[in-house]
Amino acid sequence: MSDSIAVRSVVLYRVRVPFVEPFRISNGVVAEKDAILIELATEEGIAGWGEASPMSGSFYSDATPDSSWTALRERLVPALLAVGQVNPATFFEVLREQRADQFAKAGIEGALWDAYANSRQRSLCELFGIKRRPIPSGVAIGIFETIGELIGRVRRYVSEGYQRVKIKIQPGWDVEPVAAVRARFPDLPLMVDANAAYTIDDLHVFRELDRFGLMMIEQPLAADAIEEAGELQAHLTTPLCADESAESLSMLDQLIEHKAVRIINIKVQRVGGLSEALLMMQVACAAGLRCWVGTMPELGIASAHALHLAMHSGFSFPTDIEASSRWYVDDILEPAITIDRSGFIRVPDGSGTGFKVDRKKIERYTTAVERFEL
Repeated sequence: MSDSIAVRSVVLYRVRVPFVEPFRISNGVVAEKDAILIELATEEGIAGWGEASPMSGSFYSDATPDSSWTALRERLVPALLAVGQVNPATFFEVLREQRADQFAKAGIEGALWDAYANSRQRSLCELFGIKRRPIPSGVAIGIFETIGELIGRVRRYVSEGYQRVKIKIQPGWDVEPVAAVRARFPDLPLMVDANAAYTIDDLHVFRELDRFGLMMIEQPLAADAIEEAGELQAHLTTPLCADESAESLSMLDQLIEHKAVRIINIKVQRVGGLSEALLMMQVACAAGLRCWVGTMPELGIASAHALHLAMHSGFSFPTDIEASSRWYVDDILEPAITIDRSGFIRVPDGSGTGFKVDRKKIERYTTAVERFEL
């Protein structure tokens, strides 16, 4: 059986799906998910789906839905169609040569892997040699106006079964809310995420946070402040975790060199696709770092792809991928992503991701469509 597939057509869908409630972190507020869905069809008529899913307004990165849309329609889709017979296991090397944001690359590679898996009647995890297992899920909670609101959200999500809680922090909203959560939930697996809101001059804040038995402090400093992160980590017992700093293999090498972190949050979208994410996990684990799978968050298609990766034994913390209903008034998958009362996500059996795309929902939320055919 050939390791390649022949791509016949690609359709891009720009969709906007409202959040259940606005999500606030240190650098902004977002109220809807603006994403690009990629439908790929082979010559045999087999479909694969991908998703390019940066947050709008450069929320977590320089990439935006507009930049991903432009990159896909002007560069990546034409490059894919020009290849002819495409091997998904090596296509990430072609993508590395393309001038485009990582989210666009992750979307088109995800669609290619999904089509390939469906054509072979195999699951994504099986293609990557990953043993199927339930995936522990943790919840990410934004910034609120009052500590009372924060405590209420933590209580709700703990009661729903999430295995750990991450709360967002920013200058002025850090030690006090963490102390309050820890006082109410002394045994809760708890971590914080600063989204690069601090500098090394804030060492006193992190020394205070070091008292609360946190699982990790995620991305305390700017993405390129890697030497300073090494200095900060040397002063703390709590492990630092890289997110924005871990967007490529070259940046991962710098993190390892400077002993800047002990944990890596690997986001399939941020690093450019499943193949790059798997390579980064392997390099990080070989260097003695622990890893987990994060989210931007994405809609169901990209979340399903990341869940297959998260089943890998190299990921040792709960994922940030949560139930569809946690984020969205609706999602585009059947069945929706859910967690059980013990805080696990169970991926359906079946080829590809095991989930099905609901075309009626895509039509409902689509704001633009572009088609490409050979």
